[in-house]
Amino acid sequence: MLDRDGCARIAAIDLGTVSSRLSLARVRDGAIVDSEKHSVITDMGQGVDATGRFSAGAIDRVEAACRTFAEEARAFGATATCVTLTSAARDAENAEELLARLRALGLAPQIIPGEVEARLTFYGVAHDFPGERIAVADPGGGSTEIVVGTYDPRHAHLELEHVRSLDIGCRRLTDRFFTADPPAAEELADAAVWSHGQFASYWDEFADRPSRFISVGGTVTTLVSLTYELEPYDSSFVHLHGLTLEEVERQLDRMSTLTVAQIRELKGIQPKRAPMMQAGTIIIRELMRTGGYEELTVSESSLLAGMAATIDEALRGEKPVVGWTPELSE
Repeated sequence: MLDRDGCARIAAIDLGTVSSRLSLARVRDGAIVDSEKHSVITDMGQGVDATGRFSAGAIDRVEAACRTFAEEARAFGATATCVTLTSAARDAENAEELLARLRALGLAPQIIPGEVEARLTFYGVAHDFPGERIAVADPGGGSTEIVVGTYDPRHAHLELEHVRSLDIGCRRLTDRFFTADPPAAEELADAAVWSHGQFASYWDEFADRPSRFISVGGTVTTLVSLTYELEPYDSSFVHLHGLTLEEVERQLDRMSTLTVAQIRELKGIQPKRAPMMQAGTIIIRELMRTGGYEELTVSESSLLAGMAATIDEALRGEKPVVGWTPELSE
């Protein structure tokens, strides 16, 4: 069903390792006309790297966020809602406990493979760079997806040269390497060395890397907010803003001797993101270093944008460009 402007009203919910996010979008012929986002840091992946299980608290937090999201979707008049879960859910042996709670809310949750996550993210980002060969990275809480490719909207053609999902993210890195608060210099160095090796294995496969490198996710948007001390946060300023390697290194140096409590007080940060910011910034820095990039472009059009376009394609009976068909609830 379309609204009077000919738009489908769509709700996309992405349940990540750190954040649970909702996008309420009006989509016409595959293009997002307008959207409203709501993000809650639920830290679903806390402890998963060590235990292989979701904690009871994490399940409760995600269920509470999704109950609110479902209410917002109904109020918005969404004709279809899609829910995806990513890295932490792929790792947790008790993921079915969370999925059952979400189904009880009337949702149809799907745990998606890393490659599908990467394709959706690239598709969401690439709409802003039609026909341009780009590299896109999505450093999350439990995994980082990296894709090189091109999207031609004139022919709805997505050409992906190399898609990789790596088990490295800010929550995983924090849990694996940091024991002190603030982390010891050796802990920061070990995390950087390990991250460097993970990303070098991807970039070393390319003799001809794209000139434009784009990153999405809470860490990189927060780095822009910290650099410019944005209060309140301004998504229109952050979207498609450039962030240099020098600026990333400056923020990492600034945080390296701070406790989590002190990082929470920095102007421009979302307080609940503070425990993972040092690890997340190391990941961004090593992505840029190994890729040979002195600057990246920050995008807010991430997996949620790719989901919205894909849901619209499914509703119109078209074969999804990304090669993945979403499960939908009304």
